[in-house]
Amino acid sequence: MSAIGVDDIDRLIGVEQYEEEGGFPVEQGYVWTTCASVENGNPLFWDEQVAERVTGGPIAPPTMVSVWFRPHHWAPGRTTQGLPLQIHFDLKEGLGLPEAVMSDNTIVFHEPVRPGDRLVTRQILQSVSDEKTTKLGTGRFWVIDVVYRNQRGDLVAVESYTGFGYRRAGAPGGSEATS
Repeated sequence: MSAIGVDDIDRLIGVEQYEEEGGFPVEQGYVWTTCASVENGNPLFWDEQVAERVTGGPIAPPTMVSVWFRPHHWAPGRTTQGLPLQIHFDLKEGLGLPEAVMSDNTIVFHEPVRPGDRLVTRQILQSVSDEKTTKLGTGRFWVIDVVYRNQRGDLVAVESYTGFGYRRAGAPGGSEATS
C-alpha cells in the first residue's frame, strides 16, 4: 500500500497493481443466499438440470462477481485491514483528498463464474483528471478497472469504477464550489 502522488500518476496509468486472490472459493450457498435475498427465482441459479442445459453446469449470477474478491476486513494472520479498490484509497491519501464518491460503475462479463472457482483480481488505474471544482468541492476524477480471472486464467469480468476524490469547500486546502 502506497499513496499515489501527482508525480506518480503518469507512470501508473495502465499498470496492473494489487493482484489478489479471493479469500474463499465461489460457493453455491452464497449464490442461493444472494438470490433469496433479492427474490431472484431464475432456475439457472436453483436447478442443476437447467444450469447444465443452458450453461454447462451451475454458475453464479454475473452481478455477484465483486462478492468473490471483496476482502474480509479481518482474517487470521493479517496485520492490516483488507480494503477493496486499494488504488482508490492510495489516490485519496496521496492527493490529499479526504472525501470521495463513486459516480459510475460498469461491468463487462466474459466467462461465467462457477462454484469452486477462485478468482484473482488486478487493479488498473486508467486515468486521473486535472483538478475540477464541483458542488461537492475541489478534487479529481479517476477511473479504476478491476480485472477478474478464474484460477485457469480465463477472463470473467472487467469492472470499471469512476470516482471523484475531493476536499469540501471551506475545508483546509479546499476552495469555493461553483458548480
